[in-house]
Amino acid sequence: MKPIGVLGAGSWGTALATHAGSAGLSVELWARDRELAREMETTRRNTKYLPEADLGPSVRITSQLEDLARLSTLLVVVPSHGFRDIVTRLVSLRDSADPLTLVSATKGIETESLSRMSEVVEQIAEESGIPIRYAVLSGPTFAAELAVGQPSAAVIASSDHELASELGRLLSTERFRLYSSDDVVGVELGGATKNVIAIGAGIVSGLGLGHNTLAALITRGLHEISRLGVACGGEIRTLSGLAGLGDLVLTCTGGLSRNRRTGMALASGKTVAEIQSETSMVAEGIRNSLSVTRLARRQKIEMPITEQMMAVLYEGKPSKDAVRELMTRSLKSEAAL
Repeated sequence: MKPIGVLGAGSWGTALATHAGSAGLSVELWARDRELAREMETTRRNTKYLPEADLGPSVRITSQLEDLARLSTLLVVVPSHGFRDIVTRLVSLRDSADPLTLVSATKGIETESLSRMSEVVEQIAEESGIPIRYAVLSGPTFAAELAVGQPSAAVIASSDHELASELGRLLSTERFRLYSSDDVVGVELGGATKNVIAIGAGIVSGLGLGHNTLAALITRGLHEISRLGVACGGEIRTLSGLAGLGDLVLTCTGGLSRNRRTGMALASGKTVAEIQSETSMVAEGIRNSLSVTRLARRQKIEMPITEQMMAVLYEGKPSKDAVRELMTRSLKSEAAL
């Protein structure tokens, strides 16, 4: 079987590489940091991002992007703000005009262009002249749990239904079930926007508010996500499934959620700069609060929770004031769009 590549050795990239190796695939895992790559190759663990996971014998680690440029199937697991650069560099290193299959496991939207990762790949393919088959993988999955074999489920979506099914068969095991979909827009937006709502959930917990408050925030957060997703061409059933509701609930309630922890830290009085200085992990919701707010405004979609999170993160609004403003908004029908 031809090897597959994983671009990005953070916690999620390492977990996917470990899973793929345990599924019987030969895996090339790329780490940007040379020292980290050397350490992982020697110890067979990623002590920096995912110490729980044993990489296993089927995973090879490299810091040379050229090593992955020769492969035909790649999982891209890098932060959204680095996605375009890494994929552009990878494509420029290819010496083959054969189609390249890219599976994005990145949950985000570009801040300036407001492009989803599928749109970024489409632009790169057009500029490079290299045909790229694209899919996105997303769902309620914590890296640490997937890496140690806890049963999980997610969605893999592509406009090419056969590709989604093919990749689902390739990566699914008895412990990781992948459902196929053709709704790329819905899956991508569900993954990006839930991170913003999860910061709000962390604020709710950090302020000591109760389950009533958290349930209301999650439910209204899903309403916001669905409103934006449908406006951009996504399907409502996708956003009520694993890549929407499922991922939202996990990220808003799970102790392993970086975005939830970010919200809790904000509620305690820490600044964004202080929070980011304390960890090497990326909380995508920080950047996504800005990009999702801008996208919603462009689409003329009202997203009050997202707007408040953007104000807390970028304008210094106190968390308590954000909650108060959400609770005192004008009353309306629950079904109102």
